[in-house]
Parts: sequence; structure tokens; C-alpha cells
Amino acid sequence: MNSIIDQSANTPQAARAGGEFFAVPAPGPQTRYEALRAYLLDGEPAAAVAERFGYTTAGLRSAVADFRAGAKNFFVDARPGPKTAPGKDAARTRIIALRAQGYSIDEIAAELAAEGIGLNRTGISEVIAEAGLPRIWRRPEAARGGPRRENLPRARALTPDDYAQLPADAPTRMAGLLLALPDLLALDLPALVTAAGYPGTRDIPAINYLLGLLAVKLTGTRRVSHVHDLAADPGAALFAGLTALPKTTALTTYSYRLQHAKQKKFLTALDKASVAAGLATGEVLNLDFHAVMHWGEDAALEKHYVPSRSQRTRSVLTFFAEDADSHALLYANADLAKATQNNEVLDFAEHWKTVTGTHPALLVMDSKVTTQTQLGELTQRGIGFITLRARTPKLTAHLHALPTSAWTNLTVARAGGKTHRVRMIEDPAAKLSTYPGTLRQLAVAGLGHDEPTILITNQHSMPAKQIIETYSRRMNIEQRLAEAIRSFHLDSLTGAVPLNIDLDVVLTVLAHTLCDALRRRIPGYQAATPDTLQRRFLSTGGHILNHGNQIVVRLDRRTYSPVLRQATLPEISVPWLGGRTVRYEFA
Repeated sequence: MNSIIDQSANTPQAARAGGEFFAVPAPGPQTRYEALRAYLLDGEPAAAVAERFGYTTAGLRSAVADFRAGAKNFFVDARPGPKTAPGKDAARTRIIALRAQGYSIDEIAAELAAEGIGLNRTGISEVIAEAGLPRIWRRPEAARGGPRRENLPRARALTPDDYAQLPADAPTRMAGLLLALPDLLALDLPALVTAAGYPGTRDIPAINYLLGLLAVKLTGTRRVSHVHDLAADPGAALFAGLTALPKTTALTTYSYRLQHAKQKKFLTALDKASVAAGLATGEVLNLDFHAVMHWGEDAALEKHYVPSRSQRTRSVLTFFAEDADSHALLYANADLAKATQNNEVLDFAEHWKTVTGTHPALLVMDSKVTTQTQLGELTQRGIGFITLRARTPKLTAHLHALPTSAWTNLTVARAGGKTHRVRMIEDPAAKLSTYPGTLRQLAVAGLGHDEPTILITNQHSMPAKQIIETYSRRMNIEQRLAEAIRSFHLDSLTGAVPLNIDLDVVLTVLAHTLCDALRRRIPGYQAATPDTLQRRFLSTGGHILNHGNQIVVRLDRRTYSPVLRQATLPEISVPWLGGRTVRYEFA
């Protein structure tokens, strides 16, 4: 009797109504649940379970690992919520009335907003669908207002047919941008691009792409995403030799095609051209780091000290070099990491040897630029340096303990030509912990700090006054970086729209060089900052006059037009404009 009962208990029963739901699990969480149950609870082999439920064996094992790590949410919890939408119900009558008048969803949303009813397009479309009303065609542009943005032509290099179709007179807000053309030719921009090996595309050669990015810099456009502000301007397009400037995606994508090796080649060619043009001497070079703060989230960046925030935060570390005599920026690098940043001074020394054939004569830098080991390497290569030494409590106490007679009074020239009285004490054979040998150490009081400034150098024959004055001019590079932030938005690079920052800092050096060359051609503006040139000259409006093989840039009258009339504005032939001649006139 018991066996009969046991057998009947094990006999499969027909599935009840609704049981088919469990016979064939739905793809997704239910299938994953049944597969994990069969493998973990019933102990079935992984291969059999994977085949039955449509997994690979590796996929099943991955699901098991996720389950054991806490991924156990197979079932959706019911979340009671409001079953009515008071705002949508209140606007229902008005929405249907507006639709009856032929209004589109966007226009209905605008009307409701004007009436103080805050309902989005989704809610409006739901009301229209619930009412059983059909979709309607967009009304003609004349009836609903013009487009929000002009439909620009595709960006590509200008062809002879394009030049023939250019209007005889095209008004532009960026006529002043074309003032930089003579300096681009003086630096031989085509040769610079060729030396760098920058790539082009089928429609846009490399030089035109670079000019499109440079137009953003010279006009003070904050981010590459704001290029739409000048993309429709014929003056900006003509500057780059294009039908229209490339847009955000094109510029961003192109920037990431350019590796750091290409930027180094470009800077080498640019520095050779700058030295040949007399824009830099290279006798004394100031060096400094600058951290560009990142404004996004979850950035895969190292943390560096950002002076403007007085904190260490995720940022891009950049390195700059400036000619101490001409104040021209000569070098930039954003391809840095903490592990290698101390060697950047040696890399720059090799860069300068490539440019001039010899190592730099004298480098002036802050104490944070490099370490004592690299200072020893500079001395071995015959490179002079002036830098700071940290003021330790022991060293500071020793200086305070010295009698007044131990200090020597000096009058030194500071930046701007002003003189300043300082007190100095010198140690000709100072030793550092890891520097191989001795250095010359000068403790200088009266340079604007409460405690004496400690200078160290391997220049044993240079007069002490010259050492102090040379180091005081190192502050000029900080002024150059401030100008780059103000004029070329150096600190606005790492935002929501990505751009290759290594390329952008190189463009900053190029833009700064062009401004330096431009101000030399304008009487009375030899010391003007780039933002002054942008505001008074590069942003001048005017007209582009197309005369076939000659293009006339007619500049509008402004307060500073008399200055431009006295400036050197030569008639030039521009290669990337098909060899056409560009001439300047004044309204």
C-alpha cells in the first residue's frame, strides 16, 4: 500500500492553467533566475544548464559570479504612485483647442509656457494621443518663424569654382582676423604643418584644419564647442580657406588624430622660425608648470596642485617655456605624468638643442620644476640654471642669527624697469643632499617675502646682482600664462566637449607668437597684451571684396582705425587661398 502511495506521489501531474509561464522562461531576469537555480540549487552541470537556457558556459559562469557578488535583484517591486496627472488634466482642454487651430507640439508648449502652464512636450503628446487626434505636418517656416540656426555649407577647402561664386561684397564681423595673415606667411605656416606631419582629410587639408582651430584661439572663443558663433562668418571661413569652419565634432575628432610626437615637430619648426624672425633670442629661458583644472566628472586624470583653488585636484599638468628677453612663449607640453614630470626640463633642453644646435645657456625655474638629480644632469651637459631652494626652519634660523654686517646692500632692477633695494648674503660652496658637487647660494631679503629668498645656481662667475635680476624676471612667465588664460582661455579646455589639450596648448603658443608679431607691426603697441589686440584689432568688422584673383579686406572705421592706418599691412599672396592676393583697405 505504501509503495502504491509513493508511486502516485511521484507521478507527474498535468500543468495547471498559467503553468506555461514557468515552462518557457521569458528572456532576461526570469531566464537568469531559472538558470542559476538549476546550476546552484539543483546541481546540474554547467554545460547542460547553459545549453538549456541559451547561455554559453562562460556566460553562465559570469552570471554566477555576479550573483555571488550581490546581483540578486530578479523581481520588480511594485511602487505605488499617483494614478492621475493634475497638471496634464488641467491643460487638456487648452491643448486640444490649440491643436484644433493647427498648432504643433512645440508651439503648444510655447503657448502654455506663456500662459504660465508648465507642461513638457511628452505630456502634451500624451494628451493629443489620448484624444485620438492624428499627427500633423509642420507648418511652413514663414508661418511658424525662421530656423533657429543657419544651414551652413559643408566645411571643405575652397575650390576655384567656389571662389568664382563668392559674393562681390560679403559683410563680416571677423575682418580683423585676416590681419594675422602676413605673420602666418612670415612664419611659413605651410612649412610648419609639413614639418609636423599633420594629417588632412579628403575635403580639408591639414593646414586648413589647423587654421580653423587657430581662428577659435585668435578670436577669444572660449571653447571649441562655441565655434558655431563664428562658423557662418565669411571672414573666419576665408581666414581658414574653407567654405565654412568645421564644427565641434570635426574639430574634436581631428585634434585626437595628432599625437604628441607631431606637436614636438611643430614646435621645433615654429621655434626655428621665431628665432629666425627675431621674435626670440633664447639666451635666457623661463620655465614653469601650469595645472589646467578639469570641470567634468570621473576624469581619468592625476591630481596636481591648482594655485587658483589652493588645492590638489584632478587636472592636466602642462609645461611652458618663455624667452626672457622677448617674453614670447616658445614651448608647451601637456603630455605629462607625475612619474616623469621632473625630467621635462631635460626634454626641453634637448628640444632647444634640436632648434638651435646647442643646449640652452641659462634656464630659470621654480624649485618645483625639477629635482636635485636633474639639476646635476643639467650641470653635466653644460647648461646653466637659477632656481630656488626650500627655506627650511634650520636655514631660516641661521640667516636670522647672522649680524647685520654680514649682509650686503644692493640695488636691483625689477620687472617694469623699477629699481629695488635688497640685502644679500652669499655662500659660494653650498651643498645639497643629492646634488653632485657644490652650488652658489644667495640669500636675498627684500624681494617681497617676509623671509629671505634662497637662490641656488651653477653660474659661479655671474655677478650676484645679475643673478637676482634674472630670477626676478622669471615672474614674466606667470604673466604670460595669465595672458593665455585671459586671451586664449587656457583654463577652459577640459570641459564637457573634449579637445586634445596637448594640441590646444601648442595652438596657444602659436597664437601668442602671432600676437607678438602683430604688435610689432602696430605703432605704439609693442607691449600690448593679446587680449588688447583681440579687442581693438582682431575683432574689427568689415567687408570681404572678391575681385577674382585679388581679395580686398575693407576694415570698418573704429576708434583705433588711425593706428591701423599707420601699421605695416603688406599686400600678400596666400598659398591656402589658391595663391590669391590679399590687400587691406579702410572704410
